[in-house]
Amino acid sequence: MRYIGSLCNTSAKVAVLLTAFIFLTHVSSAQNVTLKHKQITLSEAFQEIRKQTNVDFIIKTSQLDKVRPIQNIDIQNKPLKQALEKLLEHQPLVFTIDNGIIVISDREKKTPLAPTVQKNGKVEIVGTVKNDGNNLYGVSVKVKDSPSIGTTTDGNGRYILVVPTNSTLIFSYVGYANQEIAIADKRRIDVQLSPDQSLSEVVVVGYGTQKKTSVVGALESVKPETLRIPTANLSNALGGRLSGVIAVQRSGEPGADGASFFIRGVSTFSGATNPLILLDGVAISKGDLDALAPEVIESFSVLKDATATAVFGTRGANGVLIITTKTGKDLNKPRISARAQSQISRPTSIPKFVDGVSYMEMFNEAVTGRGTGEILYSQDKINGTRLGLDPYVYPNVDWYNEMFKSHTINNELNLNVQGGGSKIGYFLSATGNISNGLLRKFDLNSFDNNVSVKRYSFQNNINVNLTSTTKIALKLNAQLRDYYGAGVDAPSVFGDIMNANPVDFPIMFPFTGIDRRDVQYGGKAGGTVNNGFINPFARMVNGYQNGFQSTLLTTIDGAQKLDFITKGLEFKALVSFKNWSNTTTKRTSGYNQYMINSYAPDPAGGYTYDLVMVGQPQNLSLGTETGTSGDREIYFQPSIEYNRTFGNHTVSGLFLYNTTDFNVNNPADLISSLPRRRQGITGRATYGFANKYLAEVNFGYNGSENFATGSRFGFFPSVGLGYVLSNEKFFTDLFPAVSNLKIRGSWGKVGNDQIGGGRFPYLSDLKLDGASFTTGIDQNTTYTGPTYLQFANPLISWEVAEKKNIGVDLGILNNKFNIVFDLYQEDRTNIFVDRSATIPNVFGTAGTKVYGNVGEVRNRGFDFSLEWNKSEKDWGISMRGTFTYAHNTVLKNNEPAFTKYRNLSQIGYSIGTNLGYLAERLFIDQAEIDNSPLQQLGGFVAPGDIKYKDLTNDIDGLNLINSDDRVRMGYPTTPEIVYGLSTSINYKKFDFSFLLQGVDRTSFMISGFHPFGNQGVRNVLQFIAEDRWSPENPNIFAAYPRLSKLDNLNNTEASSYWLRNGAFLKLRSAEIGYSHKFARIFLSGYNLLTFSKFKLWDPEQGGGNGLGYPTQQVFNLGVQLRFN
Repeated sequence: MRYIGSLCNTSAKVAVLLTAFIFLTHVSSAQNVTLKHKQITLSEAFQEIRKQTNVDFIIKTSQLDKVRPIQNIDIQNKPLKQALEKLLEHQPLVFTIDNGIIVISDREKKTPLAPTVQKNGKVEIVGTVKNDGNNLYGVSVKVKDSPSIGTTTDGNGRYILVVPTNSTLIFSYVGYANQEIAIADKRRIDVQLSPDQSLSEVVVVGYGTQKKTSVVGALESVKPETLRIPTANLSNALGGRLSGVIAVQRSGEPGADGASFFIRGVSTFSGATNPLILLDGVAISKGDLDALAPEVIESFSVLKDATATAVFGTRGANGVLIITTKTGKDLNKPRISARAQSQISRPTSIPKFVDGVSYMEMFNEAVTGRGTGEILYSQDKINGTRLGLDPYVYPNVDWYNEMFKSHTINNELNLNVQGGGSKIGYFLSATGNISNGLLRKFDLNSFDNNVSVKRYSFQNNINVNLTSTTKIALKLNAQLRDYYGAGVDAPSVFGDIMNANPVDFPIMFPFTGIDRRDVQYGGKAGGTVNNGFINPFARMVNGYQNGFQSTLLTTIDGAQKLDFITKGLEFKALVSFKNWSNTTTKRTSGYNQYMINSYAPDPAGGYTYDLVMVGQPQNLSLGTETGTSGDREIYFQPSIEYNRTFGNHTVSGLFLYNTTDFNVNNPADLISSLPRRRQGITGRATYGFANKYLAEVNFGYNGSENFATGSRFGFFPSVGLGYVLSNEKFFTDLFPAVSNLKIRGSWGKVGNDQIGGGRFPYLSDLKLDGASFTTGIDQNTTYTGPTYLQFANPLISWEVAEKKNIGVDLGILNNKFNIVFDLYQEDRTNIFVDRSATIPNVFGTAGTKVYGNVGEVRNRGFDFSLEWNKSEKDWGISMRGTFTYAHNTVLKNNEPAFTKYRNLSQIGYSIGTNLGYLAERLFIDQAEIDNSPLQQLGGFVAPGDIKYKDLTNDIDGLNLINSDDRVRMGYPTTPEIVYGLSTSINYKKFDFSFLLQGVDRTSFMISGFHPFGNQGVRNVLQFIAEDRWSPENPNIFAAYPRLSKLDNLNNTEASSYWLRNGAFLKLRSAEIGYSHKFARIFLSGYNLLTFSKFKLWDPEQGGGNGLGYPTQQVFNLGVQLRFN
């Protein structure tokens, strides 16, 4: 034999006989070929292909003698494999790729098997099973309803099987997708098996990718298209879609309405609870994540156990979220897509307040009940307000409706372009979003005080194949954010409503001036704001603030194959630069408030009144405050990787170094001016045998600036094992319906060096200029001298998370139904705690930080997901359910030794569990009060007040209730259970999807809402008017106790009376769409329905008085366009 590469150009039919295989250049089926001829011989075609691809062929001369010229061949930039298939389509030849060389051989002649017709209702079926023309040996052929009837294919891929008539055959083979074929009247069935795509599916793991079948760690991935929901923040799409992720949305304020999320709950109280978020290998903030458009995401993975996260060392203790963005593709023409949508947004629920008449009647009831003789609202004022005689003399202000709109309109536009060729690829994306708030604009202002956030994000990726072995990629992520809002923060605007009742003053008196400086706002003397009380509307409209933020993340990464050293070896490097800057401007002014001094009816049926200013005249000019801040970070990450398969043995390895340098652009002091630096090395080794037995070992060796020499570096190893039972022949014979069953387990340690924002705890921090310190048992002696802001602890070291995980992956019916279940335990030790609270101040340490490794927490739980997919010709359905349970227990904490009152200890309870008094009910009468333990909570105790349980009488025998009687109660504020069900249905051109998401085992305290308050002006929630204790309604289980004009501490202390169940179920999102050619129109909604026992406000907002910025219900109309 000879190589065709040595043929003379003048010869059209000369070939060379080869006597041995020669291993030359590597062949990649991804190389492209172009051929266009009216007529060409096969040898000439092979010569052209060799020139274009540098590929070598092996072919016998005798094989060339029997081929005919090829007519009208037109192959335009097709992969090598497709080109060869086209060339040999009508020839008696086939090709294979063997060790990088194209081998041409004779096409096998089909010799028909002769099936035999059997008696007794049975028939003989014969046939072959192949893949890409290659015979498959050992394929299982069984009768679907009678698995005992079966056989396997021989070395030529042939089988013969006697089966009952009208049977259905199941063809199954390890690594290939099952096929079911009804025999009907057929007697010969030839089958082409295709590789099981789930086996070749690649998932992103720490610092690389792995085949999904070889993963032994606990990870969860989600399709990027499922993250597209009608809100501006990507984090709101996580809850209920990803098992192991606990996510709740506490606010609906534009720009601050992203979800707080945790991976497998909370395992520390050191302040560092957020997971690590990586975008294309570089750490980003949750704000950066929220700004991403789903269209730019290629893959989205959550890493949960130690095997998955140990490689990140110091950064992976709380789990890792990995996002990779799309890159360019080799396309004939650019792929362009766009999305435009407009939204109507309104509050899901708002607190309801009483009207003015109810307020005054309840106020009089509260004053009368105390018997203090304080001034009541007159019946004349109550009647005048009820009749609406005059809005200024008898105001009845609904502050909420006067200050906030019922809805707002938001818009978003996204544009993407993807394309490229064999050498260069590109992906470009731009997204613009405008989110508006609910605050009303004041017409007299030259500025708009409403909240508005304009956000623009760009993702530009370019990937270049410099050679067949060298690749480089440039990725640029840019985010611009322009914020505009009232002079006071939006949550404070809502909170002000609670501190202004409806009847004491109007918003403003009739305007007769020229501009905003002439407005006479309503007010009342006696408060703390310029001797007056807050006018919420005046505070909202007298000023504005705006801020501009920019984030630029530039990443360059490259890869160089080192096959010349050994096949499968590759060098990679990544370097990134991130810069964040923020500029703010705040302009606010004072405002003058007025109150009616005297009034009288006028002949026209109205009222005349004279006004007097409350307090002193204010400066009405807009003052200006400006500020700038920012930071920058450089990250460098070189690595060596190795991946190789030797027969049934698959091995891989990774060795990686990383270093980070973080600097503040405008440092405020010496400490913040010092760079924050980290460095570390990472290693990973994996082994797999026959896709059945899997092993993985990882380690991270990391250094941190926060620890002294000797403790600065930490070693964090992990190990994982997996066993794929479904690849065992005995298992497939016993359970043919099970297409995948993998059992896996892992153990490892992960570190954390984040000390709640503090730095250098092994060093002391002293203040020398004008400093002093105070000592003494009663803190009554002050000396001039240095003030210790922080005491040194040279022994402080890593917070360590030891993680254990056992998991099962189950696929049924060719993986149409999948279950992933994980059971885990995490023991967090050496938790960072500021110990100053338990060090007696007699040493002069009040306010001095003293860090130590004293905390321990155990976090246990499980999470699982179930997925079912079915697709037919005209319709398809996909359902996915997730469930996450995460329960933590504090084992050790920095607290006093509660040897006497153990009920006060946090040990044995979860982080975030409420501490309060155990309420029994309301007191019936004075006799019961006199015969009950003395309640020393403060305030005057009377019938209708809360009765508490004495928990310590058996301990101290004092027969009284004080702060020692508090106990841990309810569930933590962070939900322990999160679950979800998502469904997607398509029928022809229509599609419909929805997500149900719920949380459970969470509690919160309602507070800050008690009527009137010490200044007697606090507003009253409607539920109090509807169900409160009174002499006329002496219900000892009423929703609210006896009214009091002043804060009655006996009734306002945190207790089980105010503890509420925070569980809820929401129809989180739903969408219906219609597609036609290149367009799709869709209608969607977010936060559509809420089911909960708690009715006062959206339970997802949590405790307090419900007067934060409310979460939003969104209705969205949009269109998607796609041009290929």
